[in-house]
Order: sequence, then C-alpha cells, then structure tokens
Amino acid sequence: MPKLLRWRRWNATTFLATLAAAVALVTGASVALANGATGTTGTTGSTQSANSASAKAVSANTTTSGIAPAVPCSSVAQLDLAAAVPGVPFEITSATELAASANTLGNWAACDVKGVIAPQLHFEIKLPETGWQANYLQVGCGGLCGNTSVTSAPASTGCVPLTTGAFAVASSDEGHYQGGGLFSTDPTLRADFGYKSDHELVQAAKAVIKRYYGQAATHSYFDGCSQGGHQALTEAQRYPTDFDGIIAGAPANNFTALNTFSHAWTAQSVYLNGGPATITNADLADLHKAVLKGCGAPADGIIADPLSCTWDPGTIQCGTGQTSTSDVYCLTADQVTTLRRIYAGPTDEHGQLLYPGYQLRGSELNWAGIITPATATGASGDISFVRETLRYQIFDSPQPTLTYKDIKFTAVSYKKVMRLGEGMYDATDPDLTAFKKAGGKLILWHGLGDQHIPAVGTMAYYKAVEKVMGGETPTKTFARLFLLPGVAHCGGGQGPDTFDALTAITDWVTKDDAPTSLTTRSVDSTGNTTASRPVYPFPYYAKNTTGGPTTDASSYTPVKSTAEATLKLDRLGSFRSGYETAGNWVGGKWVVTKGKN
Repeated sequence: MPKLLRWRRWNATTFLATLAAAVALVTGASVALANGATGTTGTTGSTQSANSASAKAVSANTTTSGIAPAVPCSSVAQLDLAAAVPGVPFEITSATELAASANTLGNWAACDVKGVIAPQLHFEIKLPETGWQANYLQVGCGGLCGNTSVTSAPASTGCVPLTTGAFAVASSDEGHYQGGGLFSTDPTLRADFGYKSDHELVQAAKAVIKRYYGQAATHSYFDGCSQGGHQALTEAQRYPTDFDGIIAGAPANNFTALNTFSHAWTAQSVYLNGGPATITNADLADLHKAVLKGCGAPADGIIADPLSCTWDPGTIQCGTGQTSTSDVYCLTADQVTTLRRIYAGPTDEHGQLLYPGYQLRGSELNWAGIITPATATGASGDISFVRETLRYQIFDSPQPTLTYKDIKFTAVSYKKVMRLGEGMYDATDPDLTAFKKAGGKLILWHGLGDQHIPAVGTMAYYKAVEKVMGGETPTKTFARLFLLPGVAHCGGGQGPDTFDALTAITDWVTKDDAPTSLTTRSVDSTGNTTASRPVYPFPYYAKNTTGGPTTDASSYTPVKSTAEATLKLDRLGSFRSGYETAGNWVGGKWVVTKGKN
C-alpha cells in the first residue's frame, strides 16, 4: 500500500499524522497511531477508511499502549443501541470487567460485553482496556454451534498483537443455544445459522466498538475453523466488504453434501450392509503402519503429499485361512471393501462423486470416534452428524425417524437433497470478484489428515476459485491455500499443527506482504516446540531436500505436487454461482428467494 501512495499529494489526514509525529519528536511525547494508518484498505461498506481512522487515532484518548476507551465499561450496559444498525436490532445485556489474568486470549484486561441480536442471536465481545490498535477480530464456532465463546482464535498461536490487546474480539452462537440441529425447524434460525448471523454480528460489534472507544475500527478480520471456516467463506462470498482479511480453516462450506452424502457414505462403508463395524478403533494403528509403508512415507511417519498416494488395501488382504495379527496385519474381504470405499468417496450409480472429496491415505489414526467406533456394535460420530442434518436441517418439516441408512447414493437423491439445502447452507460460490475488488485477503488452510472434512474438498474449491478468477497467479494476489501434512480436523494428529495465520493475514492486509509460507510447530504439554515444518501455498508442499533434521523447518524446501496441481474430480455437482437463496418475513409469511442476502 505505501508504494502506491508515494507520489500522492498529502491530504489533511496525512498531514495531521505527520504533524503529530513531529510534535512527538520535539516534546518527547509518544503518539501511537492505529495499525495500518499509512494506507487505505480499498474496501467499502463496514470497512473504514484507514486515513480517517488514523486522524481519529491522533486524539486525546490515544496513549502509548494503544487507544483508550472513551467511556467506562460500567456504562456500556446502559447504552441504547437498538437503532444503531438499521435492520439489525440488538441490545447489550451485560458489560463486566475482565481481569488480564482471567483472559485466555492474552494478558490484557477487557470490558466483556454480552448481548443479543433479534430474535435470539447471542454474542460476546471482549474490548481491550489497553493496547487496542483499532483492529476487530471475529471468530467462528464449530459443529452446529449453539454457544458463544471468545476464549481462543484457531489460527493465531504466537500472534503478539492478539495477546497484547490490539484486537477487539467477538463471536456468537449463530442464533441458537443447543448443539444439535433442532433449531433448524424454525426458518429464521435456519437462515441465521446458514448465512446471516456473522453479517449481523459484525455490524452490531462495530457499533459497540465505536461507542466504547469513540472511534471506529480501522481493520476487520475473521478467523474460523470447521463451521467457522464455513462462516468465513460465507462472509467472503455473500458480504465481501465486511472483513479486510479472512482465515478459513477446514471449511465445512459444502455443508449439505458433507453432512448427508459424505458422512453417510463413510458410515455405510464401516457398517457394511447394515451390520456391525468392519473397522474399529483397535485396527487403526496397524492399518496406519501398513499405509505408511505402502505410500513410502519417510521415517517421521508423515506423508507430505498424500493425494499422490494410491495404495490399495487389497494388497494386504488376508490369505485363505490367515488370521490378522499385530506382527502380520491383514484385512478381511469386507475390510478391504470398507477401506476402498472410504478412500474413494461417495459416488452415485454412475461412479460420479456426490461430495468433492474423500479420505486421504495417512489419516487413519485420526478416524477414531468419528469414522470408526470403539467396538463393532458401537456408534460412530458420522452417524450422529447425518442424523441431525437429515431430521431437522434439510427438509421443510422435521423427519424424526431418518438415519444414515436412509441416504441413497443416486443422482436423483443427490439432486433432491442439494435442491433443498444448498441455497441456505452452502458457501461454495467460487466467484470472489467482489471480495477481491474490495481489497479483501483470504487464507485457506486444511489438515491433510482431517477425519471430519476431507481436505480434497478444499483443494477442489480453491481450484474452482482459480478457474473463475483467471488462474493461479491472479488468485494468489488475494487468496492462498495452505495444507498441513498429518494434521487432523482443526488441529491435532501427527504433524505440526500450531501456527500463526493471524499475523500473516494482518501483514497481507496492512503491508501487502503476502505469505509465501507458514511455519507450523508441534508443541508438547509444557509449551516447548518439538518439531517445526513450513507449509507452502497450494500446490506446493514441504520436502526435506537438505538431509537435515526432519524436526527442523530449515531442512525443507517447496516442491510442486503434481497430484494437487492436476487434481480433477469426476463429480455430479459443481462449484458455481447463483445457487444461493435468502429468507425473509414478508407480510407475516416466510419467503425464500434467489439471492445472497
């Protein structure tokens, strides 16, 4: 940004900022400007002009430790903000002092504000009492949400500005207060969860911020994983001017097909022909060893490019009369069928994928409790995921008897289910032109060992974005995808899973410094780093080409993955624009129309 401003004539704001710095030099006083005060974001709507915010930052309430509150926390609960945002009526229900020692986000005291947006969207905002740099961070939730939590941000470990109070942080329950799908029987709550809640929250939160500090936030960011990643992409697609920078981790953006066809497929594969589970948690360690060997994994046991591995479970099928042991692990015929199905993904009668993804080889240790049950007669997580969506979220009225067994993997069934659900729930539109035009930056990330949401789906979406946005080079100017080897759903697993994308996105937004890599780390229970590894933008992966320690990031260099670069899926559905719907009450009736909002 500064390079673009170099030859511009100074405006009044720039002059005031420079004058303030000069006064500081003469008097010895220190004047702290808001983050990113030297340039403009190029966005419209709720994003504020950086120059305007900078001028406000040079004021009496700006201190050496950041922008101080303009009103005491105790007065926030009495603020009448019901009409502050047209179309988004909300109220503050409480505002309490939070000690720095009790703040899990960092060592900063906060005004902890709670409130509700009509009809029942509960939210919480932590407003730093010191250190605020005019930044706003909204964080997503997981699963089907149902609770409000601003205790952490999923991809921000090591982000110093967050731990020192540079961000006001907010989140919501997405309009309901229980974790199942029952809320979706109400059309308003269905829309709040599907696409509305985050757009409403960002408007309400910014209104509170402006009253508390006496000035607006300069830059706004979103960070979420799983459903939070879905929320992130919904914002980029439907409301492209809400946030300057967005981090979308393991996004459940293909929500309808994921929670029906993908999860039902793995469940029907494990409980083959409706019988007991063919694969249980007890099989996973030995199975994983066999996969590592079959894929030629290095000594550290992490498959860096799993999309390129096509190992067939049939190669370790038990011989006639052979029994599997830990020393010589082999698979029954039914187990081979189960695994081939899981690695292939859900297909219709013509062999076309009904979800753009499948489990990658090397993810097996992460399947426990989700794909595989503890015992052959136990239940897996996949069963419950499908149940909630089928019973309450897809159809116009509750279907309380439906289970994963009722899913039919046919073209007719797919078209029916997608027609019912995708318009309200999905965030798969690859056309991010408006987001790019607004100056928005997007970091996508996904663990390659994800047991909930196959990473292939995110690769496929990113490639669709590239196609619409003009290719790899134009896309990388505003969006990049990072894949983490061995990492499970939103963290955990076998690979380094701790990293800081928040600093990367803020540098990209404020300095136009695009991330060429992210450093991921494995951290033990005492907080010590035991391994580090870089991850590079898709379709590159980190390979140890130096012969150095596998636990040291400096041993790795980027190598292009042919499998990722040439990924093509024979899929029944497609990533496209124009599928979105919006719901509103009109004349006492709930009316759903085509459109994004």
